[in-house]
Amino acid sequence: MTVRVTKTAGHKAEIAWAPEDDPRGYLAVSVEGDQLASALAALASPKGLTDDDGTLALIARHTKELAQLLERRAAVLVVELRDEHGMSWPQIADRVLGDPDKQSSARRMYDSGRRHLGV
Repeated sequence: MTVRVTKTAGHKAEIAWAPEDDPRGYLAVSVEGDQLASALAALASPKGLTDDDGTLALIARHTKELAQLLERRAAVLVVELRDEHGMSWPQIADRVLGDPDKQSSARRMYDSGRRHLGV
């Protein structure tokens, strides 16, 4: 993976990737459509914003859109872990969810990932 986030100075960072790192264009769209910026703003919990101009609602919308995409991508990665790398349910539950006893949650992610893949 050559997507890189580099802290440059103070409270600044630079994100860099090559086109082959983003074959479906998800990263490019999230940057160009401001979803990534909005999600980062939501993490920073901006104080004093009003919704007079729709800014707060837009941040919430973009954050939700990116969160949904990330949930789908995580589910597809669980399918890859299981089908291509042969990981067991306890292994997936431990490594992805942080608890080997959450096997049923891992299986739900797997089922969701398969639906997203159209399998």
